[in-house]
Amino acid sequence: MKKIINLTINDQAYEIAVVPNKTLADMLRYDLNLTGTKKGCDTGDCGACTVILNGDAVNSCLILAVQTDGAVIETIEGLATDEGLHPIQEAFVEKGAIQCGFCSPGMIMSTKNLLDKNANPTEEEIREGISGNLCRCTGYQKIFEAIDSQKS
Repeated sequence: MKKIINLTINDQAYEIAVVPNKTLADMLRYDLNLTGTKKGCDTGDCGACTVILNGDAVNSCLILAVQTDGAVIETIEGLATDEGLHPIQEAFVEKGAIQCGFCSPGMIMSTKNLLDKNANPTEEEIREGISGNLCRCTGYQKIFEAIDSQKS
């Protein structure tokens, strides 16, 4: 039996019926066509599905959609504007921190969450801030440089 939930995603209000066992990642991808949120491991280990839920970076594969009733969610689709990419996205491109691109949305959302909470993180805080996100292409140095370039 489906349950009606109301939530705000990327500043847009939604009312959606979801089955109780559907994850937030599946709802975003398959019900709302927000496919920037990637499904990697489905166990919370890779971070490809990272979104910002009520101000905190979370693995959307570990959260049931019904748990997000009343929530405010930011996904990668909410970062760019008509004027262009978000500065964090620009930095990832400019520093070569995007290779295959699979981990990039989750990595960028974790970065945004980190910088929203701490505009001038130390090297250790940056490494901790993205520690839940795995990248198999870049070796993390370019990612670190992109994040470091966004400090205020």
